[in-house]
Amino acid sequence: MTSTFPTRIIRTLTVPLDADSFPGGLPSFLVRDDVLCWTRREAGLVGFGEVARFTATGPERFLEADIWWRHLVLEADVTDAVGCPGTGPVAFGSFAFSKVSAHSSRLIVPEIVVGLRDGTAWLTQLTFDDGELTEAGARAALRRWLGAPETVQGLPAAQAAATGTMSSDQPAGAREAKLSTGSLSEADWMAAVAEGVAEIRTGALEKLVLARDIVATVPDGVNAAEILRQLAVRYRECWTYGVDGLVGSTPEMLIQVEGRTAQARVLAGTLDRRDAKGMAGSPMEFAERVLAGSEKQRHEHDIAIQSLTTQLAPFSEAMNAHSEPFILELPNVWHLASDVKAELAEVEGHVPTCLALINALHPTAAVCGTPTSVAGALIRKLEHLDRGPYAGPVGWLDAAGNGEWGIALRGAVIEGPDTVRLYAGCGVVEGSVPEAELAETWAKFRPMLESLGISS
Repeated sequence: MTSTFPTRIIRTLTVPLDADSFPGGLPSFLVRDDVLCWTRREAGLVGFGEVARFTATGPERFLEADIWWRHLVLEADVTDAVGCPGTGPVAFGSFAFSKVSAHSSRLIVPEIVVGLRDGTAWLTQLTFDDGELTEAGARAALRRWLGAPETVQGLPAAQAAATGTMSSDQPAGAREAKLSTGSLSEADWMAAVAEGVAEIRTGALEKLVLARDIVATVPDGVNAAEILRQLAVRYRECWTYGVDGLVGSTPEMLIQVEGRTAQARVLAGTLDRRDAKGMAGSPMEFAERVLAGSEKQRHEHDIAIQSLTTQLAPFSEAMNAHSEPFILELPNVWHLASDVKAELAEVEGHVPTCLALINALHPTAAVCGTPTSVAGALIRKLEHLDRGPYAGPVGWLDAAGNGEWGIALRGAVIEGPDTVRLYAGCGVVEGSVPEAELAETWAKFRPMLESLGISS
């Protein structure tokens, strides 16, 4: 466990912004490759710079991060003229999927945060310095991060330029990129799926999630800001995230906490939208027939929802979940999805924090399998890769205990100036067919490939 911050008290100033002054929403602020990002439907948070960082590995990474964060904000000097979730002290985070991963989990406290929520916009400056925090100083700091002239009094014109060229109907220009095999060849990965199915048929476990990786080499360089803008505009119903080179757009919410209310979105069951071409009826009718009408897909989804509700129950005094899953329509795939809402109970006199809930919930059956311990061991045996932050929690939290944490899916890790490692996984149950699971991974790679300008 390591952390970098002075022993002095953190100080923050939050001031309102005019949301109408950046009609592109938060994607218009994605103009730097080192931006911290959490956006959905043009709202969310973006962060610039870094004033503090926490890192940890191992099984206690969530609880260690929780202790560090609570210690940091306990005596914080907070001036907040907006007062809604995401204002005041905020940290962005990304955690390794596995407790045995060599990858460092992290919380990053930015210098500047811009937020947008329900038509309300704000700017927060965070510092350990003793100098006076002023609205003019916070706006000037934001302009510096965005590379805008100091004479600009409003928000920089660079934002409009960033989104002016964007269109959900216009993919990035095709590039001379190269895709190469990751940890396993396609044949070897399908063999791993077959072995997983065989283990399931012995009764050792009910479900297993197997992931694979591919590497994209982009000769003209990887532009993280462009990737995030593409994802934010094209996948508006997903949560687009960027933390320290981890980028993606996830459709799955592990846990969202606002006050004493917690919410989650569980996905399991996938259908490639390209499969609907030439089929009778409308695309949605096809999805309902093939996805919602599939015993295999419904079984996989039932396992996932049961996993989450069972783990969340000890922290809740009331819980509601969809009795029937709905079909979530995304540009690349359809999913079976269920939303869960819970009213959190006090545990030992306190409402549990985001990170305490994550510690109890992760990994869910949707990204690991069930039973978790058996599935986790089999994943390590069959995948031949360290997932790093893939399928781990990613999101943000504030000093009041609010936060949003998705599962880092449909994403990639930028490993170098021209190299990106993409990850995708599939839920394996008794009826799984290796060739079909392989095809599903390619459907799930598509958002990242498109954002890189690579045909798929």
